[in-house]
Amino acid sequence: MGKRDDLIAKYADDLKTKCGVTPDMELLRKVTIGCGPAIYDADASTVAASQPAELETVKNNFLIKKLGLPDGPKLMEGIDKAMATYGASERNKYRVVVYYLLTKHFGKEAVYG
Repeated sequence: MGKRDDLIAKYADDLKTKCGVTPDMELLRKVTIGCGPAIYDADASTVAASQPAELETVKNNFLIKKLGLPDGPKLMEGIDKAMATYGASERNKYRVVVYYLLTKHFGKEAVYG
């Protein structure tokens, strides 16, 4: 297994153990690939849930640009729900896991079709 496969296994484990979600492995793989080289960078691979600017970046760059969602209060509600699902006590929230949860929450799996 390569490094990306190891990371995908780690993300799947987080989804199962920390989020209580059984991952769709094909979608998880596509979301991981979609994140590009950021998954290998310690800082870029996680989402700082306590920083409003970071959450704005997730909203603008992922939800609006990648998933094509219209801006509105529902986007931050979705982000808040994803963070709550991951758990407030969980310090390292992997970007791929957050993006996976958001993709499922907004029913945008077709983007990765």
